[in-house]
Amino acid sequence: MHLPDLDIAKKRDKKENNYIELKENYKPVLKGKKYFLRTYGCQMNVHDSEALRNYLEALGLENTDLVSNADVIVLNTCAIRENAKDKVTGFLGKCHYLKKKNPNLKIVFAGCMSEQPNVINEIKSKHSYIDIVIGTHNLYDLPKLLLENFNKQTIEVYSESDEVIEGMHYNRDSQYTAWVNIMYGCDKFCTYCIVPYTRGKERSRKLEKIVEEVKRLKENGYKEVTLLGQNVNAYGHDIGETFSHLLECVAKTNIERIRFVTSHPWNFTDEMINIIAKYKNIMPYIHLPIQSGSNEILKRMNRRYTREEYFELFTKMKEKIPNVSITTDIIVGFPNESEEDFQDTLDMVKKCQFDGAYTFIYSPREGTPAAKMTDNTKMAVKEERLHRLNELVNYYSNQSNQKLLGKVVEVLILGNSEKDNSKVYGYTDTMKLVNVSGPKEIIGQIVPVLITDAKSFSLDGDYLKEKVKN
Repeated sequence: MHLPDLDIAKKRDKKENNYIELKENYKPVLKGKKYFLRTYGCQMNVHDSEALRNYLEALGLENTDLVSNADVIVLNTCAIRENAKDKVTGFLGKCHYLKKKNPNLKIVFAGCMSEQPNVINEIKSKHSYIDIVIGTHNLYDLPKLLLENFNKQTIEVYSESDEVIEGMHYNRDSQYTAWVNIMYGCDKFCTYCIVPYTRGKERSRKLEKIVEEVKRLKENGYKEVTLLGQNVNAYGHDIGETFSHLLECVAKTNIERIRFVTSHPWNFTDEMINIIAKYKNIMPYIHLPIQSGSNEILKRMNRRYTREEYFELFTKMKEKIPNVSITTDIIVGFPNESEEDFQDTLDMVKKCQFDGAYTFIYSPREGTPAAKMTDNTKMAVKEERLHRLNELVNYYSNQSNQKLLGKVVEVLILGNSEKDNSKVYGYTDTMKLVNVSGPKEIIGQIVPVLITDAKSFSLDGDYLKEKVKN
């Protein structure tokens, strides 16, 4: 049994990356049985679930959308905010009920929550019906653990890792867009964030392996890749590489669309901006979290930049990258945020006029420095500030979308629209959602669309068949 330890997780040694090439060769010994997989949290968790799905199906398990039909239930959890934990805890009640009805049911608890000692203690004391607990560093152990005969709870969570896994296989959610991990972990230690503890130190994949993966995806008909990491622009510092060089190498594969998430302003270089501007297949969309517009709050968050430095970077992007769209993350109600601090945030939103923003009320994470900070700001005040912030963010998002009215834009069509099954949906190069009046046959294609209506969070448009290039 390996248990998580945040003190160990915080250590950052200088060991070289330990590259492991997986040689996966599983037999379908569980053929005829079904699994249910539920994913919480960020894009990294979504991509991890694509790997988990591959392991489960390699063992012969078939997917079911009905948890009551499952022989194996896997929860891939998120630790970034309290509401994510609450959702997991609520769903565990249903799992416990199903376990009582079917003692042979296997319940697997994975993801970032498993890396927290307080969560493990709760699992051991209150959730003994959970069979397997694995962490973010050893997802590849799932097949072995599922096939072992055991009569007690098995917990295998490693607090640190220097491993970089190559040769991973994924059962991907889409036939047209794909996540591509370029690195693991984060070394920034923002005071509010649990990720450096749950995901470990920054470890970069080999550049040639990433490029090979993108080439294979292109050969298999994928139109778009998103380079993925907790802080993608820190890529390569541990192996003598740079993210800008990687971006250029990936662009030269000629895959039609390239995106990347998530960036930290502190690591965003002029060279990166120049590469994005140079290659048409690198999409002019950048997610650049600011988190707060107050220098005092940014300092207490350990973000390592000022509002002035952020705005200077933002301005460079707007000036050098044609048609660039920039979105952001903003936290409201960080411990002892004053009204003046909050007004600084509103001021930055007005200056930047972001195309969109993910906004949150600060959620304390046990084990992080911010969780120990005194906070005298009442929740009602935080909620009222979030409301004011969202009104402003939504206004600028709507203004940005209105600029596209009557214009023809290229849209990668991904599937049937959730709101109107007679339509299809996709995304522009600037990552704007478009519901399109057009035939199902255009799914999987990049097509011209005339924008006919604009809202704060989406666009409507008509497919222009006559403008399709042969």
